[in-house]
Amino acid sequence: MEKNLAGDSIPRPKWRKVAYGGMQIGYDDNYTDESFLEEMVMNANVVRRDLLKVMKDSVSISQYLCIVALVVLVWVHTLESSLDENSLLLLDLSLLASGFLILLLTEEKMLSLSLLLRYLVNISFFTTGLYILAPIYQTLTRSISSDSIWAVTVSLLLLHLFLHDYSGSTIRAPGALNTPNLTSCISVNASIVASVFVASRLPSRLHVFAVMLFSLQVFLFAPLVAYCIKKFSFGLHLVFSFALMGLTLYSIFALHTLFFLVFLLLVLLVNVVCPYWLIRMQEYKFEINGPWDEAKLCFDITD
Repeated sequence: MEKNLAGDSIPRPKWRKVAYGGMQIGYDDNYTDESFLEEMVMNANVVRRDLLKVMKDSVSISQYLCIVALVVLVWVHTLESSLDENSLLLLDLSLLASGFLILLLTEEKMLSLSLLLRYLVNISFFTTGLYILAPIYQTLTRSISSDSIWAVTVSLLLLHLFLHDYSGSTIRAPGALNTPNLTSCISVNASIVASVFVASRLPSRLHVFAVMLFSLQVFLFAPLVAYCIKKFSFGLHLVFSFALMGLTLYSIFALHTLFFLVFLLLVLLVNVVCPYWLIRMQEYKFEINGPWDEAKLCFDITD
């Protein structure tokens, strides 16, 4: 009798790996066979980075740190009356002419006459509006104490550096398809507000106009100029960056020795220590991929 019952038992069907179809008879819902781990892949998407390449990429961060440091140095010398308004205006004109020349030389396509005229008209409107608003900037924070102004200015500069887009520029060249993201726009706004706070502590309208023009030129257009240089020639980008580092370190050393040591350690941290840490941490990165991963679309759903 028992033999007949054993012979009449229905054999269990073979398990199939399917996503839909309901429960398979004789198997639990979370059942997997011995072939489940055969498709497991370890560290398939881990990018192996080269130390020298990471150090070269970090030069862009040090370059912008130097740019911001030079802006702060100009602010300090202006507040201490070491730079008068005529020197600042001459510096503004020099920066505007050199930046415009670099954009012309690094542009792949020749700029048309109409585009050049549009640039000149925009610059004239920009400087005229800034000169008209200079008296407002000068009296904007008269009722606020200087300690509060300096504390907020330092906080805004730190926010600017933290959110800045070091891979490109917030100001896009004509015809650019991609638009700046939210964090880079917040970074630019923070730098502009910090410039207004510093300008509100200057003695004359011409001082305010010169400092605001200088700050806006640097914070708005210096990243675009640096990006164009990098796109034109990476070697020229490295030369420009190291020359800027040397100028910044020399200027800070002339101002204060302790600030020079702090900034030098910061540059070494960004260019040497952090890339080394990144490479060392790659050794401990462990990634597992297999049939349990979520499915990824192989086409663009917007098409």
